Amino acid sequence: MILQDKVNSIAPGAIETDFGGGVVRDLSDLNKFLASEAALGRVGLPDDIGSVVASPCADDSKWINAQRIEVSGGYRI
Repeated sequence: MILQDKVNSIAPGAIETDFGGGVVRDLSDLNKFLASEAALGRVGLPDDIGSVVASPCADDSKWINAQRIEVSGGYRI
């Protein structure tokens, strides 16, 4: 039997969390600026990331490998 490893990475954009001291969440001017740079017009929320983290682990995604999956709401596109 051959075992196959999968390596994918998730690259989140600006998310309103405690990461980085909570600056995206707590500094409204920074939040507004980052939101203005995103195609979807806002910064991300933790719920925007969770399902994407789980998705590559699902059996339906078994052929996805060696990918950097950006989850940024279209930041600077």
